[in-house]
This record gives sequence, C-alpha cells and structure tokens, in this order.
Amino acid sequence: MVSIKNEYKSFLDDIEKNIKNKEDLEYIKKRFADFLEVVIEKMDYILDYKEEEMNKLEEKQNQIEAKISSMQKMIDNIENDIYSEDGYDFEITCPYCNYEFIIDVDETKTEVQCPECKNMIELDWGNDTPDNKDEDDDM
Repeated sequence: MVSIKNEYKSFLDDIEKNIKNKEDLEYIKKRFADFLEVVIEKMDYILDYKEEEMNKLEEKQNQIEAKISSMQKMIDNIENDIYSEDGYDFEITCPYCNYEFIIDVDETKTEVQCPECKNMIELDWGNDTPDNKDEDDDM
C-alpha cells in the first residue's frame, strides 16, 4: 500500500511540474482521482469476494477435519475391539438354552458353564490342525 501512495504522490508531483495551466491540472487531478476511485472500488469488491471464498474454504476444511476426527475415533474403536489389551473376548451361545454370553479367550479351558442354565459346554478352539490330528492319531 505504501508503494501505491508513493506512486500516486509521484504522479501528482510530475503532472504539477509539467502542466502549467491550472485549469488543466485540476481537471487531470479530478479525472485521475475519479478513475482511481473506480479502480479501488473494484479492488475492494475482488478482495471481499476472495475473502468470502476463503471463509467458505475454511468452513469446508473444518467440516472435513471434523469428519476425519470422527472417522479416526471409529477406527480407534475398531482397533480397540480387534486388539483389546484385556485379552480377546469370545461370544458363546449355549446349545441348551440359547443364552448368549462372553468369555475371555483361554485356550487351556476345554469347557465352560452356562451362567443361565448351568450346563457345561464343551469348548472347541479350532486348534485341530492337520498336524495336531496326526499327532493325536499316533498316540
């Protein structure tokens, strides 16, 4: 802005030096001031428009950041569900009474008691790999 003011002052000084007729000088100053006012109004309009656009962009960016944050929370929850620090939970449906309950994974347990009907439920952790079956067959 300082350079524009300096240029404007330099312009006025130059025309005052070179135009001797006072009426012509005042006419040129007036016309230039009118022209400059139009240019400044257009510049203000452009700046206001750009500021409005920037505000819209900032608002959209804030919305996107909020969505990303929400998604990150969901991902963290999924990660916690998958990689629970307290061990893994295992959902069981009792074959006798259809009661659903959760136990911690403990592959050393071979059976668990249903908390509802008190029947014992045999646990099969799915460790019967072909190698394990061959070993069992040998015994």
